Amino acid sequence: MNNIKLGFVVAEFNRDLTYQMEMLGREHAEFLGATVAQTIMVPGVYDMPLAIKKMVNNPNIDAVVTIGCVIEGQTKHDEIVVQHAARKIIDLSLEYDKPVTLGISGPGMSRLDAHKRVDYAKRAVEAAVKMVQRLK
Repeated sequence: MNNIKLGFVVAEFNRDLTYQMEMLGREHAEFLGATVAQTIMVPGVYDMPLAIKKMVNNPNIDAVVTIGCVIEGQTKHDEIVVQHAARKIIDLSLEYDKPVTLGISGPGMSRLDAHKRVDYAKRAVEAAVKMVQRLK
């Protein structure tokens, strides 16, 4: 399958990290022969589901890649955010019959851990491309 069209949903929270993740994801998409056809910026990981829903409804998008970074804080807030976002991401993928991959690092990681994991975005892009190829 040629020219797989990806949608990126990118969290602005921890933008210093999600910017690096987004750039690595874009480079990897190009390397794999895919195109990032649309990008929607959202305030944070918790805010992703509505943007994902808009993208999975777009017939010109073959798969959606989520890019976000949730760093551990003083409370368990990071766990709640990632658990609920991940669950809704799975639900949207199944409901709309379109791959939505999890390029979100965290929870339970420090800022230093997050820097080490910026390349996780590449894994999410690769998973999206593979899923489109294998499901068509």
